[in-house]
Amino acid sequence: MRIPRDLHPVAWWTWAVGLAVGASSTTNPSLLLPLLAVVCLTVLACRGDQPWSRSFRLYLWLGAVVVAVRVVFRVVFGGDAPGHVLFTLPEIPLPDVAAGISLLGPFTREELLSALYDGLRLATLLIAVGAANALANPKRLMKSLPPALYEIGTAMTVAITVVPQLSESARRVRAAQQLRGGPRGRFRRIRNLRRLLVPILEDAFDRSLALAAGMDARGYGRTGEATAWQRRSTGALMLLGLLGVCVGTYAFLDATAPRVLALPMLALGTAAAVAGFLTAGRRVRRTRYRPDRWALPELLVAASGLAAGAGLWAVQRWDAAVAHPGVLGWPTVTPAALAVVLVGLLPIWVAPPPPTARRREDVALASPAVAAREAVAAR
Repeated sequence: MRIPRDLHPVAWWTWAVGLAVGASSTTNPSLLLPLLAVVCLTVLACRGDQPWSRSFRLYLWLGAVVVAVRVVFRVVFGGDAPGHVLFTLPEIPLPDVAAGISLLGPFTREELLSALYDGLRLATLLIAVGAANALANPKRLMKSLPPALYEIGTAMTVAITVVPQLSESARRVRAAQQLRGGPRGRFRRIRNLRRLLVPILEDAFDRSLALAAGMDARGYGRTGEATAWQRRSTGALMLLGLLGVCVGTYAFLDATAPRVLALPMLALGTAAAVAGFLTAGRRVRRTRYRPDRWALPELLVAASGLAAGAGLWAVQRWDAAVAHPGVLGWPTVTPAALAVVLVGLLPIWVAPPPPTARRREDVALASPAVAAREAVAAR
């Protein structure tokens, strides 16, 4: 029997970022739809019962809205692309300064498919990020950040908890209004959206501000004292690192630039930035009891996401006809490209079960000693 525990949050974010990179590398719906199914199945199988785990549905709705807005935007600013005309709207003439832009007019099937492909790609990217938000514990993620980013991590933790708090507040406000005899039908609930929206936003922001106040009262975000020389040296290293990374990246992308400004400058800038992070981290004095460790499940989960992202990037580079099939023919997919997408399902089998309330009771009944040890380790 596998003991329920939380997977390292950085592993979940690495997995999600890898899938997001893979989604941004293709517009083929035959790859994006399986990738979206991989994300949804993994969330359904691996999420727990914490408040942030219920926020995934909001990201699904956000993805649907993105696709719809992309199609509407293409209808309004469609252009004069040739193809099979689906319908024709009265075209609005524009001045000469807006040459090349058409407002309304004929809308073709090819434009519809192009809008759907682009919208599906962006929606899959957003849903992958939402999966990481639903699977990873934001408070444990803040503990895993380096000391130099501790203040930023505190602000990010408060910001990340807003979306899960919205989901939890919506459930609580809806239940309270139903107990008071609120509208029952779906159509009536849509008409009375104003009665739900204001209490939901107020409750979510109040709880997020309460979290921020509690963290501030416990000393989160406070830095230690540093001498003037330490502050100047840290700022100089960070500035040199930023300049080195910018120059190296520009030289790496520009083939006409000298090669000595490419990888060598990028390496020197990265080294200076790392040194600046280490120096800035000395200003933060905080203790951590039993920091999160990486085990084999964390490595496998992170590797599966990175493998999926790298594989789809390779498909984009060496098989552009599969990555970007166009809208004139049926999108094709190769077994290798589909296998790369299915690698993202590995967390379903290797990730430990999430510590839900029912699983904790089962573990306590099966082995009280193991349950006590896990309770001490979770503190």
